[in-house]
Amino acid sequence: MPTSPPSHEDRRPRLLLVDDEPTNLHVLRQILGDDYRLQFATDGTRALQLAQHQPPDLILLDIMMPQLNGYDVCRQLKARPETRGTPVIFVSALSEMGDEAEGFEAGGVDYIVKPVRAPVVRARIRTHLSLVRAEALRQSRLQIVQCLGRAAEYKDNETGMHVLRMSHFAQALALAIGCSKEWADELLHAAPMHDVGKIGVPDAVLLKPGPLNDSEWQIMRQHPAIGAEIIGAHEDGVLQLARTIALAHHEKWDGSGYPLGLRGTAIPLAARMVAIADVFDALTSVRPYKRAWSVDEALAHIAAQSGRHFDPDLVPVFLGLRHELEAIRQRWSDEMPELAIEDCL
Repeated sequence: MPTSPPSHEDRRPRLLLVDDEPTNLHVLRQILGDDYRLQFATDGTRALQLAQHQPPDLILLDIMMPQLNGYDVCRQLKARPETRGTPVIFVSALSEMGDEAEGFEAGGVDYIVKPVRAPVVRARIRTHLSLVRAEALRQSRLQIVQCLGRAAEYKDNETGMHVLRMSHFAQALALAIGCSKEWADELLHAAPMHDVGKIGVPDAVLLKPGPLNDSEWQIMRQHPAIGAEIIGAHEDGVLQLARTIALAHHEKWDGSGYPLGLRGTAIPLAARMVAIADVFDALTSVRPYKRAWSVDEALAHIAAQSGRHFDPDLVPVFLGLRHELEAIRQRWSDEMPELAIEDCL
């Protein structure tokens, strides 16, 4: 006997509409019912129950309700991990500037004054759902970076703590020279990918306990290009920054680095910062072939290499971060248990 085809799951965004006046909910149903899955609540307590049981994609929330008003509902939503990221749009007859300000302070992303107009409601919802999707895409890309960073750790003989320390060193340097917090955060998340190309280096070379010979060095010097190929080309964001760092973090200010022999400001700024951070942590860490240098020794080396290996404008700024660098070293010490990159960035 033939079976009926499976029903298609309704993938329309789910909205929770909250208002103590059923008439207002009916109006919103007429405006939104064709494009969204709708849930309804006529009081704040029921709204919190529904949101916790099945978090919606967006909430339209009245303010003047008995017992629990909209501001209090929003604050509770933002205090709960499962609904903290759900956008809340207030829909209220309160139209004073102070009312809107309180709504934003409570955690709302937008404020619509009643009586509602259908085009406005639809446009605001589309805008905020688009922002949610963009953030979800950003998070998925970040997870890819973190997974590849973990893969590089398993391949290399350096500890995950090295990756964390040098990433935080680079972020601190970026903030110190005036980069925006958003860009410095992207650098923090991209920097762990700097050596992902070592995945493509044979173990006989990568894990060799003694010095590398000339032919082995030629193989080792391929890892920046391999890393860039693994990450791939991207127009912007963390992955684009990670590719830039992977390819150029072994370039040197005087042009003697590899793989492209870039010189001076032709080396991307992110790679110049990661180069300093990476070398500083390598020098101050124990390796099978060397003792850990003191912070004084490592900073002296960085200073001596200003204008040769390192950007001469970045070096004095990095040297001035000594107390912050030591705090990062203490926080992410090799003696502490290994943690996943995503738990620490």
